[in-house]
Parts: sequence; C-alpha cells; structure tokens
Amino acid sequence: MEVGEQQSNRWEGYVDWRNKPALRGRHGGMLAASFVLGVEALENLAYLANASNLVLYMRHYMHFSPSKSANNVTNFMGTAFLLALLGGFLSDAFFTSYHIFLASAVLEFLGLNILTIQARSPTLKPPECDHYTVSSTTCQQVEGGKAAILFTGLYMVALGVGGIKGSLPSHGAEQFDESTPSGRKQTSTFFNYFVFCLACGALIAVTFVVWVEDNKGWEWGFAISTISIFVSIPVFLAGSSYYRMKIPSGSPLTTICKVVVAASLNSYIYRNSSSAVVNMVPSPSNPNTTREEEEEEEIKVVIATETPSDSLKFLNSAVTNTPLHSSLECTVKQVEDVKIVMKMLPIFACTIMLNCCLAQLSTFSVQQAATMNTKLGSLKVPPASLPVFPVLCIMILAPIYDHIIIPFARKATRTEMGISHLQRIGVGLVLSTISMAVAALVEVKRKRVATQSGLFNDTTKPLPITFFWIALQFLFLGSADLFTLAGLLEFFFTEAPTKMRSLATSLSWASLAMGYYLSSVIVSIVNSVTGSSNHKPWLSGGNLNHHHLESFYWLMCVLNGLNFVIYLFWASRYKYRASGTSE
Repeated sequence: MEVGEQQSNRWEGYVDWRNKPALRGRHGGMLAASFVLGVEALENLAYLANASNLVLYMRHYMHFSPSKSANNVTNFMGTAFLLALLGGFLSDAFFTSYHIFLASAVLEFLGLNILTIQARSPTLKPPECDHYTVSSTTCQQVEGGKAAILFTGLYMVALGVGGIKGSLPSHGAEQFDESTPSGRKQTSTFFNYFVFCLACGALIAVTFVVWVEDNKGWEWGFAISTISIFVSIPVFLAGSSYYRMKIPSGSPLTTICKVVVAASLNSYIYRNSSSAVVNMVPSPSNPNTTREEEEEEEIKVVIATETPSDSLKFLNSAVTNTPLHSSLECTVKQVEDVKIVMKMLPIFACTIMLNCCLAQLSTFSVQQAATMNTKLGSLKVPPASLPVFPVLCIMILAPIYDHIIIPFARKATRTEMGISHLQRIGVGLVLSTISMAVAALVEVKRKRVATQSGLFNDTTKPLPITFFWIALQFLFLGSADLFTLAGLLEFFFTEAPTKMRSLATSLSWASLAMGYYLSSVIVSIVNSVTGSSNHKPWLSGGNLNHHHLESFYWLMCVLNGLNFVIYLFWASRYKYRASGTSE
C-alpha cells in the first residue's frame, strides 16, 4: 500500500497495538470484536462462578450469619462493579483499554490464586461446623489473619473485575465505525452479543463450576476460575494485530471538574461585581420560538456560532473571554461535552434500584432455595445454580432480539434504532418490579409449606417444595437484566463524548455497584427499623423461616414502582444527541 493511500485510510484518533496509526480494512471490525466477546465469556465465567455461590461459602465455611453473608457478598460485588469507573477512567485518560484489560486480568488471576490456596488449606479456614446448624452463636466466625487472607483475595479479584468491566465493553465497541449506519448497527449487535457471551460464561459458572464447588470442594471451583481468567489473556492477545485502540486524551474528570468550577466561580463574580468583570459568551435564544424548536436548533447553533447551547444554562458561564486563570479556560465543546454527561446521570440513577433487586439473586434468593427440595430426578441441583434460568433466558432472547425484534421494529418505526435505548431500559425496570412481587408471593408459599410440614423451626431437613418456585423470580430478573444492561451499555457508549466513552460505559457497572451497596443499606435500615425489645428484626437470625423476607420483597416492589415513575419523568425529557429524537 502506498504512503498516501495509507494516510487516507487511517482511523483518526486510533492506533494499533504497536502504537502505529490504525488503518481501515486492516484494523477493527467484527473479527476484532469477536476476540473481545470470547474473552468476556471466559472472564464472566471466572467471576460469576464464585460470586453466584459465594454467599454459601461465607455461610457454611466462613461461618457468617445469613445477613452478614449477604452483606459481604453484596459489598464484594458492589466494589467490583464500582471499580469499573477506575478502569474506564484510566482507559480514557492515560492508558488504552487494551493495556487496562491486561493489567486487570493479572490482578484477578493473583486474587483467585490466594482464594484457591485458602480454600485448599484447612489451617487457613475456621474449624468446620455442620452446614445446617451453622450460626454466629454455635460456630466460630473467620477472623484475624484468616479473615485478612479471605478479604485480600476477594478484593484483589474485585479490583481486577472492575478494571476488566471498565475497559472491555468500550474496547469491543470501538472496533466499529460509528460514522456509518452499518457501523452503528454493528455496534448495537456487539452489545447484544456482549450480554449473550456474558451469559455463556455464566451458564458454565452456575452449572458445572457450582456443582464442582458443592461436590468436590471450593478449592476446585476457585482453581477453575483461576484457569479461566488465565486463558482469557492469550485469547485477548491473539486479537492484538486486529484491534484499533482509541488514543488516551487526558482525564475526562478533569474536564468535568474544570467546567463546573469555572461556571460556579464566573457566575458568582458576575452576580456580585457591579463592573461585570467576567465577559460571558451569550447563549443563543429567541423569544419567538418554542422550547421544542430551540432544542432542535441547539446543535446547529453551537456548530455555526461556537456559542453554548440553551440547555443547562448554568454551565454556559464557564465560557468567557476573560478566564480567571488559564487552568479554568473552557471551550464551548468542553461545556457541551459536560452537558451531555450530566443529562445522562438521571438515567443512570434510575437504574440503581433495579440492580438492588438483582443483588437478591446472589443473596436471599440462593438462601431460600437452599431450604427447599433441590432434587431434579436423581440429581441434586446446587442452590447457586438457580441463575441458570435467567442465563438461559438471556441466551435465547438476545439473538431473537437482535435478529428478529429489532429489524421488525426498525421497519415499523422507520427509525435506525427501532427500539430506543431508554425504552429498552424502561422495560427492564417494569420487569424488575414484577419480579419482586413474584418473589414475595413465592416466599409466602415457602413459609406456608414450612409451617404445614412441621419444619418451620427445623433447618436440618429440606422443605417439601421444589426450588423451581424460586426460578420464577430469577426469570423475571434475568429478563430485566438483559433489557437494562445491554440498553445501558449502548446508551452510554453512543451518547457520551468520544473522549469519555470508557468512563461513561463504566456507569453501567457502577449502577450495579450502587445497587449492591443499596441492598446492604436497605437490609441494615430494615433491621434497624423493625427491631425492638419485643420483636426481632425482619432479616436477622440463623433460621430463614423466622425472617420476614416476604415483607422485605414487598418493600422492594413498592420502591421499584416509585423509581419507575421517576424514570418516566427523566426519560421523557431526554433528547438523544445523535438522532435528536426524544422519548
């Protein structure tokens, strides 16, 4: 290829793994993204194999109470997903997503090695107790150096998972040219199949690996996870010659902070100075136009006049001809980029409650199933394998959604998206509300069976009720996760400014983190409010039958319903940056 032709085929702002300019036709595309999809299946296998069953490991082997086990798991998972913000920030600011993935995978590998060694060595664990009688009063909870080993390994894994989640989705989506309709469609397909591959890894994790943990020992389960994350590294490296990588462009958080600080200081000085020291750049406005007409013209006005748009006016004062300091000098583009991010934050906040419900999949729902009859014929199914139901649901629905529902919706609506990101997220919020109502009804039935069978106070025998009842809430929550997670990932990636995409995409995982933390907070608040000298807290004690779990689920259902109303308010006001269509 001639030098001139190479220059014309360069991807502006992208390089290959050797830091040379990326070329069209040679870098990027579905082949490059396919390596990312394979890696996601392996990475999620390594993570979910432990996370889905971890509450029982904490309960039966580390001897935490049910509520402490649940909170330890939600704190671990919440931290892992929250650290995705760090991975996304570093990918945008200083390193490529390529390098962040590799460093994070090594960290997760080391953390899993620590957990494997502890699970294999009896001297690094507390003395054994009977699985059915374990409680904080009859068994010694892990403490001291043994607890330090446990949490060091767990949070090294959390740091690695966070870095991977923060870098891998954006790295895969960056392989496509969004300046063309076909590139945008491929990006949408990538996110659908990203969730599909995530489910593929989860399927192996919650079936085979969980069975190994329950029947062969946790050291084997941790070992499988260790091998899986180790294998993901050479798989990822195999695609190196095909990747195109966005050049880091400085800290997006610095830009956001600079605009907010400059706007605040300039506004204060302008309001309190009679000489109007700060010369503000005016916002375009026309009193004779409607709000809708103004919004439609905002982008055109910004491009044509290089003045800030009329939305979020309080940030416009960051643009001034006389900045207070050179470090606070802001361009119109920087202000508009910050506005885009701020407009997305209410959507992000409204998904936290849904992820608070998802936290129940790894905590109380697993503990419910552990009290029930988990036999399927002659096979005894581990309670932590219950997520196989939503996983299968995702694996079936994701291709159907991408190849049947979306093409039909595009024809019906005559729009490029077919079903918008916010509509997809809204469906997930509705399904999560339904799932909590179903969970409450199932718990009422489970406790009724416990009473009628005379096993209400006896935790040594499984209840004569099949664990398939718990699968109902798993199916609804799994479907909600499919709609919301894929919708959020694509929404943040396509709507965010190019320089902030990894960080913005990480908000999808940060929402999960906030949901897990919120679950711990709600459990603590519920126990504090409902506990008194005459009554035990709703969610305390070693016997799940004594809990008021059905009331907790009804509370979650109500909170989800209120959250959905708030979401409708913000979604109806949001205006898409690319298409200009509103919900």
